[in-house]
Amino acid sequence: MDPLEKIFGKTAQMTVLKNLIENQNEPTYLSGIAEETGLSNSSVSRVITPLIESGVVLEKPLGKQIRTFQLNMESEAAKLIVDFHNKINQLLD
Repeated sequence: MDPLEKIFGKTAQMTVLKNLIENQNEPTYLSGIAEETGLSNSSVSRVITPLIESGVVLEKPLGKQIRTFQLNMESEAAKLIVDFHNKINQLLD
């Protein structure tokens, strides 16, 4: 079990956030996150909205219907989350 899951439990939002942390240098699509995490597109869409609203995740339109998502490494909150993720993995792995 992943160290973050041990502490916070396995939720769709934690699963999406963990995926974005692990791929923080690459923009991805909603369907890509869904495929990599095993969540449905609607679940990813639902849980990524608060991450975007809080500024932790950047959303960029690509054309009229496609959006890309990436961890916002300009955000202090995102930096703290990544730092916490890395430290907790070192402690509990």
